Amino acid sequence: MNSGCGRSFELSQGFVQKFADVQPDFGFNGLGELVLRRTYSRVTETGVRERWFETCQRVVEGTFSMQQAWMAQQRLPWDAGRARLDAEDMYRRMFEMKFLPPGRGLWAMGSTLTADRGCFAALHNCSFVSTRNIAQYGASPFAMAMSQSMLGIGVGFDVTGAGDILIKAPGPGAVHLVADSREGWVHSLEVLLEAFFHGATMPQFDYSGVRPAGTVIRGFGGSSQGPDPLKQLHRDVTVTLGALIGRPITTTAIVDIFNQIGCCIVSGSVRRSAEIAVGDYDDVEFLDLKDNTKNPHRAAFSWASNNSVKSPIGADYEGIAERMRLNGEPGIIWLENAREFGRMRDAANALDYRVCGCNPCAEQTLEDCELCCLVEVFPARADDYDDFERTLECALLYAKTVTLGATEWPEVNEVLLRNRRVGLSLTGIAQFVAARDIESLRQWCEEGYRVVRSTDAKLSERFAVPRSIKLTSVKPSGTVSLLAGATPGVHFPDSRFYLRRVRMAKDSDLLAPLETAGYPIEDCAMGTRNTVVVSFPIDAGEGVKTLEDATMWEQLAMAAFMQRYWADNAVSVTVTFSTTESAHIATALNFYQYQLKAVSFLPRLEGGVYKQMPYEKMSEAEFRELSAEITAVVFGKRSTTPHQVAAEEEDFGEQFCSSEICMRL
Repeated sequence: MNSGCGRSFELSQGFVQKFADVQPDFGFNGLGELVLRRTYSRVTETGVRERWFETCQRVVEGTFSMQQAWMAQQRLPWDAGRARLDAEDMYRRMFEMKFLPPGRGLWAMGSTLTADRGCFAALHNCSFVSTRNIAQYGASPFAMAMSQSMLGIGVGFDVTGAGDILIKAPGPGAVHLVADSREGWVHSLEVLLEAFFHGATMPQFDYSGVRPAGTVIRGFGGSSQGPDPLKQLHRDVTVTLGALIGRPITTTAIVDIFNQIGCCIVSGSVRRSAEIAVGDYDDVEFLDLKDNTKNPHRAAFSWASNNSVKSPIGADYEGIAERMRLNGEPGIIWLENAREFGRMRDAANALDYRVCGCNPCAEQTLEDCELCCLVEVFPARADDYDDFERTLECALLYAKTVTLGATEWPEVNEVLLRNRRVGLSLTGIAQFVAARDIESLRQWCEEGYRVVRSTDAKLSERFAVPRSIKLTSVKPSGTVSLLAGATPGVHFPDSRFYLRRVRMAKDSDLLAPLETAGYPIEDCAMGTRNTVVVSFPIDAGEGVKTLEDATMWEQLAMAAFMQRYWADNAVSVTVTFSTTESAHIATALNFYQYQLKAVSFLPRLEGGVYKQMPYEKMSEAEFRELSAEITAVVFGKRSTTPHQVAAEEEDFGEQFCSSEICMRL
């Protein structure tokens, strides 16, 4: 299946063909397979969409090709026999969904994007950029955030640079032809920002070189909406900075620009943008950014980031808790804990003293310019502990391999190659506890963490690279967990039986098989043209605790449990609270500031806040009645025109550092 991609390592066809006719154990009543075909399965040169056994082949071959290339570049010995055995083991465990690479990896690993072009940044989930050196580097953090967002990477940023650069009136400039590429769009933003940061000339942008709406974007992803999103970004930034001429840049202006970038990426029809803005817990200007009555100009783009605050241990949380009661924001990050501790049960070591922020879902605390790769492990799918242990070794081998690939940004490589930070995330935790018990979870986490540390030492020696500064986390999960039918991360499902809704284009070739199988399909109530909503009846599993039964305190306790016994990075948790519990948020923060690195809260709203919510509770009787009307879906093979192949082959897929849980918007 090499298909011309630059993959030097190949599994034997005899081995791969053993899986060709095996039905994968997709989760959630057909939803898992839909997610694969809609989101991760690439279109081959013959115009046929990959099946799961072929996706696994591409990813595994891409992973070991990266290893082989690294060993050759460093003139290190390559053990072909060991590589074959490891690759086959990784393939089996991935095929059985005992672990899965991140969505970025499922889409990009082994494709032309990585195998031929070496765009290894596309394999990472998230990043963080700081504005602390804005006086020295000017537009750099904004440009990096835009470039990474256009690759589907979720970006965190801070407002540390507020007040550090004086906004100047630009002079008249010559015509600047915007190049029709990711780099061209990013450079146009740099030129605009530098005009205000340094009083340079303001160019007259010529957008005639940007392809018109509807055409294929090779290397950028998806189809073009023309230059309009970029024009809007240029207008918005000009208004934001034009109002500050003669004054220092403000907290509001910094967040505005990052959020305007996020809106441009979404409007560009590339993918959802995931951002987190990090401010100080006592910065009233930052805390009011989501209040559109105080900042009416932000109504059009304030949704583009989650907002969290850095809080010292021992802070007064009453003011922040009052804001959380209203809409769940801001979240809280305790950088002191992130810098001092790995797992919270271990002794403080200050190993991560450079940490200054986090990714959009806050499971990875990061340095300035640091990227992270997260891999999900499904302990509920393990046969026993020994099976779980071997799966951890395979998952770490994938993640460690991703750190071998350098990016296009020297400042990112400096941190990435030094820290080799990864995040082995456990997901489906509520299902594991229901099937076994909490003591088994503790034992598996304790023993498993030791195995991960030991395996990292061996892999670091094999690849002749530093050991990873941190290795484990709990991410909120998103579409990857749907493949395996797992509950997301540390979170409890809303209810045992529920509808999971998915939005799809009306002209999707995947829609007809779903309709034939009997899944409910209706027009999108949000008025989105050419979009329908497909509903999947889901059973989270017998005995799985749900949010109907889990109090705010139990949710916090579970997050602290995983931060203590598993995550040396962090645990992403959004705690859902009732009206009665809202009065105790400040008390909860006081207790759990010593046990967590980050937390966010979300009020529990009965009945949802809009029609066709992604999740809707249903009774067991309703679930069984609807399920009885649904037959097995048969997607079959998909043939496309060469134009469609080009469009999908270059699409980076959706944004993979977001989910309904971590997007506190």
